[in-house]
Amino acid sequence: MMSCFSETYAEARDKFLSAARGAGAQLTRYALDQGGPDNGELSTDVAFVGPSDARAVLVTISGTHGVEGFFGSATQVEWLARGESSELKGLAALHIHAINPYGFAWLRRTNEDNVDINRNWVGFGTKLPTNADYDELAADLCPPDWSPQAQAQTGARLHAWIKQHDERAFQKAVSEGQWTHPRGLFYGGAGISWSRQTLADILTSNLRRASRVCVLDFHTGLGPYGYAEPIVGRRREDPGFARTRAWIGGAAKSLFGDGSVSVEIKGDGLTAIPDLLPHAQVDTVALECGIRPIDEVALALRADAWLHAYGDPLHTNAKPIKAMIRAAFHCDDPVWQGMAVGQGLAACRAALGGLRDS
Repeated sequence: MMSCFSETYAEARDKFLSAARGAGAQLTRYALDQGGPDNGELSTDVAFVGPSDARAVLVTISGTHGVEGFFGSATQVEWLARGESSELKGLAALHIHAINPYGFAWLRRTNEDNVDINRNWVGFGTKLPTNADYDELAADLCPPDWSPQAQAQTGARLHAWIKQHDERAFQKAVSEGQWTHPRGLFYGGAGISWSRQTLADILTSNLRRASRVCVLDFHTGLGPYGYAEPIVGRRREDPGFARTRAWIGGAAKSLFGDGSVSVEIKGDGLTAIPDLLPHAQVDTVALECGIRPIDEVALALRADAWLHAYGDPLHTNAKPIKAMIRAAFHCDDPVWQGMAVGQGLAACRAALGGLRDS
């Protein structure tokens, strides 16, 4: 395992804080009123490096989807530990570590309320999006019984649905987002989550003076092994897409109908963050790094949803499920880790290049 990677949230946090102090960063802690599986304290930690009045700022975010946080955390740790801040030259960097600390600590994509933070950026108080296909699949995706027999029966019905439609339609139905099944997958919540509010507070308080911002949000779980696809939160016809692609590279895909490994989703932070900073020109990119085949990822998500809705995540019988979901979203192979962090650092450097050129 590469030294910048960690086995647990607690280890990742310690490495981040140590690297941030070594880089002379200004640290701020946002505590969550929940404990980890070891009853340890949970928090989002923020490291600001560079001039406080910098007009151009690189922002990195790890742990939006909790268990996916190992990749982003390792990239942040490596960036800080390598002394990359010496290349800022008037620019600044804002590193946001574990924006969903509960999911990171408990090895879940979701937060303390089973909310997917990247489906939570919707207008609560207005009519919420609907997802009829998810409603049709809901009972089989997250059944109250996870016995081998139940898995076989629900799995057969899901495969029949896929055969009738196709795999891409199934991915869209499941992961687009839904707001009617609180125990289900990709649940967008019933109100603004702690993580969403905390991220908004961090960005607005630290970027008041910025006129140019590039945001990198690190994810895992989709796509080819070890390849981190850059996904831009703008439509291809939006001038901002071309501006972002100019610095992140020609392999960038739009989140909207561009053949990305991700289907178009609703309530995501990529498209919401620019509205938080109306005074600035903001580019947002998600780096999505693949590990396991998508069917294995889906099974891990279903098992983990059952465990937290109907089982006991602290029971010894939970260990195989936790091992399954960790393997779906993190990899201990040093080759994968080197590929992931290398692309993560390259994206940070590309963003800083884009900030200098703007």
